[in-house]
Amino acid sequence: MAFPHRPDAPELPDFSMLKRLARDQLIYLLEQADERAASGMMTWKLDDMGLGLPGKKDLFIEADLMSPLDRIANVSILKQHEVDKLYKVENKPAFSSSEQLCFLVRPRIKNMRYIANLVNADKLAGRTRKYKVIFSPQKFYACEMVLEEEGIYGDVSCDEWAFSLLPLDVDLLSMELPEFFRDYFLEGDQRWINTVAQALHLLSTLYGPFPNCYGIGRYAKMSHELWRKLEEEEDGETKGRRPEIGHIFLLDRDVDFVTALCSQVVYEGLVDDTFRIKCGSVDFGPEVTSSDKSLKVLLNAEDKVFHEIRNEHFSNVFSFLSQKARNLQAQYDRRRGMDIKQMKNFVSQELKGLKQEHRLLSLHIGACESIMKKKTKQDFQELIKTEHALLEGFNIRESTSYIEEHIDRQVSPIESLRLMCLLSITENGLIPKDYRSLKTQYLQSYGPEHLLTFSNLRRAGLLTEQAPGDTLTAVESKVSKLVTDKAAGKITDAFSSLAKRSNFRAISKKLNLIPRVDGEYDLKVPRDMAYVFSGAYVPLSCRIIEQVLERRGWQGLDEVVRLLNCSELVFTDRSKEDKASSESLRLILVVFLGGCTFSEISALRFLGREKGYRFIFLTTAVTNSARLMEAMSEVKA
Repeated sequence: MAFPHRPDAPELPDFSMLKRLARDQLIYLLEQADERAASGMMTWKLDDMGLGLPGKKDLFIEADLMSPLDRIANVSILKQHEVDKLYKVENKPAFSSSEQLCFLVRPRIKNMRYIANLVNADKLAGRTRKYKVIFSPQKFYACEMVLEEEGIYGDVSCDEWAFSLLPLDVDLLSMELPEFFRDYFLEGDQRWINTVAQALHLLSTLYGPFPNCYGIGRYAKMSHELWRKLEEEEDGETKGRRPEIGHIFLLDRDVDFVTALCSQVVYEGLVDDTFRIKCGSVDFGPEVTSSDKSLKVLLNAEDKVFHEIRNEHFSNVFSFLSQKARNLQAQYDRRRGMDIKQMKNFVSQELKGLKQEHRLLSLHIGACESIMKKKTKQDFQELIKTEHALLEGFNIRESTSYIEEHIDRQVSPIESLRLMCLLSITENGLIPKDYRSLKTQYLQSYGPEHLLTFSNLRRAGLLTEQAPGDTLTAVESKVSKLVTDKAAGKITDAFSSLAKRSNFRAISKKLNLIPRVDGEYDLKVPRDMAYVFSGAYVPLSCRIIEQVLERRGWQGLDEVVRLLNCSELVFTDRSKEDKASSESLRLILVVFLGGCTFSEISALRFLGREKGYRFIFLTTAVTNSARLMEAMSEVKA
């Protein structure tokens, strides 16, 4: 299901410019000595440039910057710009003979210690070299403080590579900041607000202002406010520009944890859950490639086979691929009746394309078979059945027993945690007896080292215990009969400040997240966004976006906003609507702060096809349930 867009659907902007800008700035940082930025670089903040390293140099790259860097400037491009050898920043000493060392790193304290050890070792040996640290996407004061404490601040020059927008596909941009989720939603660390605001500012500078802006969540609100300040400071840059993108929607991940905790069943989501899609590509092992080698495959719209099945429910994928294989065979078979001239044309024009398609088809069939084997082994159907019961609020005791059995069988520490969190959020917290019982069983089964993880999950509101005698919902319903809605809202806000409450059941009812279907839900011809969870549940995040776009704001959604504990955290900003064309008003940028899943992307692509919109996605990182749990875990795999 490639979701063919309606003939009147708007064209997507060309995001390849973002790659070119990032590459140009990196090359500038690697090469330049003392000159200032060229005029073509005006989009970037280069006011704080340090010294460059002209001439041959060795480049030390942090591990999680390697994949994004490869998408921007591969090894051959780096070599063209006098990078001699490449090293990985890791916990062992590096033996470089170069007179110039450049470090491309995230702004992390451990990286500063690594660099300091290397520089101080050179000092002890009486060796003099030039050192440059390039922080991506920005440098933090704390890092400079560590360099100063270590006594090397005067020995290194520091720069920023303001690279925070990586196009992974024609409609998907990633900031590649997986740590954002833990930093903000657990630690309350707001340091990435500036990075988000700068990224939004760059997009509005390149693609015109955004006439309509909506948002929900604390981080969304703070990012929006800082971004608007940046816009005001440089008002001239977008003045008079016609907007290319009509709407922008900012959404915090904690507005909807449920969707991110569910097992994915669309093809792209399943590939991510099973093999881990990293920076837009996936490593398929020998079990998929049918050889003794692994293969790195780029998954985007250029892969014609993948493009057609990425948004499909997994139950439809095999039949599609087998039909595709038959069509491909029929095209190959055409050769038999050809004369020499026809054969020559076939070989020069079609054969290469057919071979490429055949290779991709084999890979995706192999991936499907591998997924099927793993899911059959895990008894995936029983797992999905339990998840659906939790979402619908049925058979809670049976579902709790299933989770207990899951823990006792030691299926997977991450999976068991995920199911406990899903139970907690859908039930507005666990009753104390269940919380203590599940926690005890978990620690006995997987080990006491997981104790701190439970504290993290509680702080983030993912796994909570109802307070003794906690019947807030009953109290709220009585209160709301006695006083006006507004007053009830204030009382509810007071209650919710005592504990993070999910109110999932009430929200689900209000927004009709559980579709009522007579008979079987037809997954071949989906009727709504619920198909991404087998017809059982419409993703809350996507439903909110749909409702706000329909209403052109939050009017009529007061009760939903109150239940989400976001009464003070929603906003609508319509500053430049009069300049927008009807085409741009059907182009919508959705910004997920804290990560988005491939299920949400597929659901909104479906909504776009149904309503004549085109969605563009910007996320701090692509996430899934396992990544969410790993971010909260104190036990590293």
